[in-house]
Amino acid sequence: MPRKVKEAKPRSNAPAMEIKKVEIRELQTSDYMGLRDSMLVAYKNWHGSVWELEQIKKLLTIFPEGQMVVLVNDKVAGVALSIIVNYDEFGHDHTYKQITGYYTFNTHHSDGDVLYGLEVFVHPDYRGLRLARRLYDARKELCERLNLKSIIFGGRIPGFASAGNQMNPKQYIEKVKMKEAYDPVLSFQLSNEFHVIKLLSNYMPEDKESKEFATLMEWNNVLYTLKNKFTPHQKSSARVGLVQWQMRSFKTFEMLCEQIEFFIDTVAGYKADFVLFPELFNAPLMAEFNHLSQPEAIRKLAEYTEPLRDKFINYAITYNVNIITGSMPYIRKGQLYNIGYLCRRDGSIERYTKIHVTPNEVAAWGIVGGNKLKVYDTDAGKIGILVCYDVEFPELPRLLALQGMDILFVPFLTDTQNSFTRVRCCSAARAIENECFVCIAGGIGNLPKVHNMDIQYAQSAVFTPCDFAFPTNGVKAEATPNSEAVLIADLELDLLKKMRSHGSVHNLLDRRTDLFELKQLKPNGRFQMLVEHAEKNYVFNILNPNILK
Repeated sequence: MPRKVKEAKPRSNAPAMEIKKVEIRELQTSDYMGLRDSMLVAYKNWHGSVWELEQIKKLLTIFPEGQMVVLVNDKVAGVALSIIVNYDEFGHDHTYKQITGYYTFNTHHSDGDVLYGLEVFVHPDYRGLRLARRLYDARKELCERLNLKSIIFGGRIPGFASAGNQMNPKQYIEKVKMKEAYDPVLSFQLSNEFHVIKLLSNYMPEDKESKEFATLMEWNNVLYTLKNKFTPHQKSSARVGLVQWQMRSFKTFEMLCEQIEFFIDTVAGYKADFVLFPELFNAPLMAEFNHLSQPEAIRKLAEYTEPLRDKFINYAITYNVNIITGSMPYIRKGQLYNIGYLCRRDGSIERYTKIHVTPNEVAAWGIVGGNKLKVYDTDAGKIGILVCYDVEFPELPRLLALQGMDILFVPFLTDTQNSFTRVRCCSAARAIENECFVCIAGGIGNLPKVHNMDIQYAQSAVFTPCDFAFPTNGVKAEATPNSEAVLIADLELDLLKKMRSHGSVHNLLDRRTDLFELKQLKPNGRFQMLVEHAEKNYVFNILNPNILK
């Protein structure tokens, strides 16, 4: 069989000098003249390619550990420069100027996910000592130590110019990958566990040797683990799925769970970060207890809450989506609450409680309000959750906004257009005044065999602030009224940050705190007030007040 011919590689040009010391350390300002001299020789065919002192100082200020120098006998022999970026902000189609912020390096973010290589060069007199490999290995160690997902950079292909018109850049890259051709940069990068993501055009217009082309290269950190899911603003956008739930008869608990799983599966198929269910979406299960009084029936329904919670926890993990479970009745120490769960996709869970209960909830069921108000950290931003009537009290969303909330989720249940309009209008107002997104999801349809749940009206929607970066009417998306549906929307969290400091108005910053203040107090005795009213028959004309005790 024919022999495989090895590609012709340049002979080693390792210097004949005596090597006494090789050191890799963080670059210092005092190294600049050595850096400059080495770079001029390394890029002798590329005019104007020297880093300015001020640029090096900026890099050393924002990310000193990312700037490395290799010294041979205490002389600068090579340099590697890098920054950390939120790579999703740029994607695979970018130029060198864009990724560096036009050499301002304001694209560096210490909480980013990718180590982006800006520069690697070695003085020609020291080539053959594997110094570039040492710099690459040091970068890999830094990437692992900082738990970054990968190293990415645009690599030159200086050998492409000598290929003439014999092949296009794609063919040239393939020949180098198959070792049918040798490129002094690309061949080295491939041998160091980097792979080509794609070909970039006009990446560095000054690079005539590469004919302005570059290879987007990546090294994956196999030790990378997802960062703390509770780090705020880890994502620049969040995708939400709102379930506009049709009230229908379910003969068994399992049938209800099938419908729940169907919606979660559907939303997860769109790679959503959140799925929101409506308030009291499991009310159809009360049909089994319709022969009981209304207070007794909803307390029987509360027996399904913890089994449903366990189902939701499993669904969140299985389908990789954060679930806001709407709300369900829950009995704690003899008191009936309207509660729900935030089931994160990492398996952790939080419980929230409706704070303001409507007169009907008090009169028909004896529900009492909770007293905890909290912002929840997730892997897709800081969120708040308020159940239906709560959103009609502007103090609650404002308190959450002051804690850094990005998205407010409002599961609701309204019977008439009048009550729905209150929820809708208040939710839209909360988005404007708190500079956040507000997502509302409700139930629709009729339940003829469940007392106090006869009719439902809803139009699920996503509301935004009203500024140039957002829809003119403040409505990001909305479902068809009174039709079962799933509403999917992308929420650009970065736009909120920009608007809060550079928007037309600043509802949070411009508050006159010299004239008024808002603060969260301890529970205000609402429960005791309800008990007193029940005993005097002021509120409950069909309910035994002892049920509340």
